[in-house]
Amino acid sequence: MENGNYHLAKVPGIDAMLIGHAHQVFPNAASKVAQFDLAGVDKAAGLVHGVPTTMPGLWGKHLGVIGLHLAYDGARWVVDKRQSTVEARSTQLADKSFVAPDLGVAALVASEHAATIAYVKTAVGSSEFRLSSYFADVGDVTAIAIVNHAQADYVTRYVQTNLAQYASLPVLSMASAFKSGATGARDFTDVHAGNLALNHAADLYLYPNTLVAVKVDGAALLAWLEHGAGRFNTIDPAKRGAQELVNPAFPSFNFDMITSPDVSYEIDITRPPGQRIGKLRYRGKAIEPAQAFIVATNNYRASGGGSFPGLDGSKFVLASPDTNRDVLIAYIKAAQRLTFAEHGAQRSWRFAKVATAGPVVFHSAPGVIDLARAAGLPAVSLLRADDGAGAGFSLYAVDLSQ
Repeated sequence: MENGNYHLAKVPGIDAMLIGHAHQVFPNAASKVAQFDLAGVDKAAGLVHGVPTTMPGLWGKHLGVIGLHLAYDGARWVVDKRQSTVEARSTQLADKSFVAPDLGVAALVASEHAATIAYVKTAVGSSEFRLSSYFADVGDVTAIAIVNHAQADYVTRYVQTNLAQYASLPVLSMASAFKSGATGARDFTDVHAGNLALNHAADLYLYPNTLVAVKVDGAALLAWLEHGAGRFNTIDPAKRGAQELVNPAFPSFNFDMITSPDVSYEIDITRPPGQRIGKLRYRGKAIEPAQAFIVATNNYRASGGGSFPGLDGSKFVLASPDTNRDVLIAYIKAAQRLTFAEHGAQRSWRFAKVATAGPVVFHSAPGVIDLARAAGLPAVSLLRADDGAGAGFSLYAVDLSQ
């Protein structure tokens, strides 16, 4: 369940909640996140139905602190929620420096820290090309196709061995870019060519999801892709001013895409959400509404995460005990060396071609335009090395007519 803590706070006897799933900062009076404006939520004081609650963002950028005020009622200690305090303290100071580490704690965990770093640098294979998500929103699948390869391979082998009733069905896979600049210009997946280690697999697959396969028909597959295409704003071809490509309220991890030579489709972002997917084909033939597929994904998505239509936990054909990341690691170990032709170039989708009067723009890290060229994206150009927003991004454009 998304935002399950909202209901949990209504349970008697809960004195405080430390939450995290949405990766937001709470309390935060200035936040525009919809769930922080629900009835019973005080985003300034940090209360959910009166329960002191904190969510400290992500990547250790904040520390959630709840100060419970205790009172003795003559029989036991109880929490006075009215006098308790809630904070989400930033680890970055006003001058952009960071809080100093506690030397005592650092010394206590030094050996474990060193051992962890050594472990995650364990090599599992190599890649002849760079795998990145800087241009995932405009068609670079180098950091996504390998995940789809691994998931589809796992599910195909399992179905052929254990699920004879589905052995004749095509196996597809859905994956997305987990890191696409949401928290800054350095928040992108970027694995350089060369040796691949465990930490690189964690960069490619960020979360500890488990692999799940679902059975869907062509209509459901279309609806799945339509929902993911909500990542983009609706573009007006006649508008002369710049138009932003990406809807910042739609997270990149909900932009699911297929990366298979067997599947092709277009995304027409001049049309409203829900009407954007066109020319959806499997092996050159239009996919029929009743046509059956097995789709590899993760437990979050298959159980309803992201509110994709039809994905509610009822369509499982396989619920693997293995995490998607471990499946990816095993695939890389078996392949040993990734090549661009086999593992990085399987792009299934394109933007529908349309000429626009003004530029369609998006923001990504500076100094990476060569990666767009390497990924085969000639329609992408650099407009400004600094987009002017003060967050370190460059401004790029995509020519939808190409």
